[in-house]
Amino acid sequence: MTKRVLLGMLTPSSNTVLEPVTQAMVAGLPEVSAHFGRFKVTEIALSDTALKQFDDTEILRAAELLAHAKVDVISWNGTSSGWLGFESDERLCERITAATGIKANTSMLALNEVLAAKKVKSLGHVSPYLDDVQARVVANYEKLGHACCGDRHLGLQDNFSFSEVTSEQLISMTREVATSKPEAIAVICTNLRAAPLVEKLEAETGIPIYDTIATSVWKSLKMAGVDTTRVTGWGSLFREL
Repeated sequence: MTKRVLLGMLTPSSNTVLEPVTQAMVAGLPEVSAHFGRFKVTEIALSDTALKQFDDTEILRAAELLAHAKVDVISWNGTSSGWLGFESDERLCERITAATGIKANTSMLALNEVLAAKKVKSLGHVSPYLDDVQARVVANYEKLGHACCGDRHLGLQDNFSFSEVTSEQLISMTREVATSKPEAIAVICTNLRAAPLVEKLEAETGIPIYDTIATSVWKSLKMAGVDTTRVTGWGSLFREL
């Protein structure tokens, strides 16, 4: 029997896109399965109440439950460090591994790794977020050396509402950002149905597009020792890195 590869995925409680998209991405890998743990996240904003949702205590509790399934890796499938600061994800990964003995990653740290490897200097942004949240994300990426080159966001706050953004909206937003000719486009939110559109949009625009559901899967597979080129139809990320 081929050794199973078990991916542990930490999921915002109101997210309805991450699980089916992740399962679809790994569907062609018979030895790989994804397993999900949730904790409360219902809104994305800079208020004290919204920011407290990302307290490590609740995330660690969910990670410890995932550890009972003996997963090979645990990934935080969220983008909160985009506005909280990337050091929050680095600290979280350290705490998850210390608590569970399991190596950890996040969607955003994986995205940052990709952008660094590809030496991206100009980055386009697509997200559903409020103006002030988006401004924080853009500023944090500029600090990393990825200048903003095209930005479309929807001004939404309710996390569930992100899942109801249509494919047509996402295609339009991405095409608009592409007109600024960034070196890459990041779709920053794990509750948007953008990942299934990436292959087509990359072919159309000629620009690599990195979706934060995809970056989590890509990094988790790499950490588990799985050849990511076996994931086909989900964009250049899996073929090139």
